[in-house]
Amino acid sequence: MTLQTTRTQANHRLGVAAVTLGIFTIVTTEILPVGLLTPIGADFGLTPGRTGLLMTMPGLVAAVAAPVVTVTTARLNRRLMLCALMGLLAVAGVLAAAAPSYELELLARVLVGLTIGGFWSIGAGLAGRLVPAQWTARATAVIFSAVPLGTVLGVPGGTFLGELPGWRASFAALGGLSLVVMVALWVTVPPLPPLQVTRLSVLRGALRGSNRALLATCLIVTGHFMAYTYVTPFLRPVVHSDQISLLLLVYGVAGLAGNLIAGTTAARNLRLTFATCAGLMAAAMLLLPLFAASTPGIVALLVVWGLGYGGVPVCTMTMFAAAAPQAREAATVLFTSSFQAVLSIGALLGGLVVDAWSVPTAMVLGGLCAVLTVGAVTWSRTQQAAT
Repeated sequence: MTLQTTRTQANHRLGVAAVTLGIFTIVTTEILPVGLLTPIGADFGLTPGRTGLLMTMPGLVAAVAAPVVTVTTARLNRRLMLCALMGLLAVAGVLAAAAPSYELELLARVLVGLTIGGFWSIGAGLAGRLVPAQWTARATAVIFSAVPLGTVLGVPGGTFLGELPGWRASFAALGGLSLVVMVALWVTVPPLPPLQVTRLSVLRGALRGSNRALLATCLIVTGHFMAYTYVTPFLRPVVHSDQISLLLLVYGVAGLAGNLIAGTTAARNLRLTFATCAGLMAAAMLLLPLFAASTPGIVALLVVWGLGYGGVPVCTMTMFAAAAPQAREAATVLFTSSFQAVLSIGALLGGLVVDAWSVPTAMVLGGLCAVLTVGAVTWSRTQQAAT
């Protein structure tokens, strides 16, 4: 192996790290309002349900942006697109930090949604082009580890920062990090001309084989964000505000562990792994209202919830990839679009439930969606065995 080859491979591994850092920044930016929902709502004089639109808006935009951005930019260099999208995320961070009105805050979240739809659809499937074939699976796992890492480090860190100088400082910091990632991507990722143009016909073909993946994703992600979006208002009457970031950190660490475990077990038995993750989430969400007065009980159930949800992105993306093995970017587009759409629906429905009834009611309904997911995944396994 020549010195030049060694340097090239090392640089490509750095490219995987840069893509991972980009997704980490995007995930953190998207779900940060979960930890800052109360101070943002207080600043703008809003109910928790209406403030929850800050979680709904990016997902709705991303659901549309994923196929639109991917198809309209199909012939552009993928490195250029990744850098441009991170620049857009930096603009969103600055706007969110400086917005004098709730309407401008929502506009910033629209920009976040555009970034999510484009970056996820392009970046999540790039591992095979950045490392040798024998390292593709590991590189893919590294890229997807950004999802639980955003929960482990990003949201608790942003929440902690928001409790000190204020919630706007958290968004400003993420805007600065987006610029750092943009530079890192340009330096470490090689030029990546599109190998296969993702047309609408390719997306339609991938969609036809993805019914089971769509059903499972819709149920579990809707249930999760119906409840998780409002976990901070749920915790505030129970624990001191200084402890909320710590509890979110505990949840995130459990999510990282769940991601690592699911990444190993899903390759051997995807449906059993998925059903187990959904079952853990169902138990946690259904039991949390019963343990609202017990801090140890809340901590234990947040760990269970985190373990379950940590495996969900791995399981859902694996299902989409298996449904369209010859069109990897198209499968990633479908994963991104469906995941973001139902994320928004879950947050929106949760907000309506919270404003009409209570946060514990949203927890219970989220748990019931997780129960239905267990049934759907088990049913799909039974159906497949019968055919």
